[in-house]
Amino acid sequence: MNGPIRIKNRKASFEYFLIERMVAGIKLQGTEIKSIREGKANLTDSYCAFVREELYVRNLHIAEYTYGTYNNHEPKRDRKLLLKKRELKKLLTKVKEKGLTIVPVQLFVNERGLAKLEIALAKGKHTYDKRESLKQNDSKREMDRSKAE
Repeated sequence: MNGPIRIKNRKASFEYFLIERMVAGIKLQGTEIKSIREGKANLTDSYCAFVREELYVRNLHIAEYTYGTYNNHEPKRDRKLLLKKRELKKLLTKVKEKGLTIVPVQLFVNERGLAKLEIALAKGKHTYDKRESLKQNDSKREMDRSKAE
């Protein structure tokens, strides 16, 4: 492996206020983990949803493994997230009560070789909030440029 695999959802921090983060395991098939280790995954349009008190990540695109034969996986299937019951109940109550959503932020492979998904409890931003974020990023970029000179 060529260093740590970290696939980020850059759109998440722009579209949402990220309130609380946690790390969850993912239930994967054999060829899916191989594709993730090659860095061939995309979190852009993915989201998390509850199905019968279990949390699933949807629209997470993991490309088919190039050397996979008839055993290859479906690229955009729903994948179960592995969390403790206490954490699931906590997330479920917050999502139902306050109108919050759960967004995947980062997909990575830990030191033991297991794929993990960092998820965040998030609240949607309005357009004026997004403009404010862009202004802050621009001003920060200008400050960094002036320091470099």
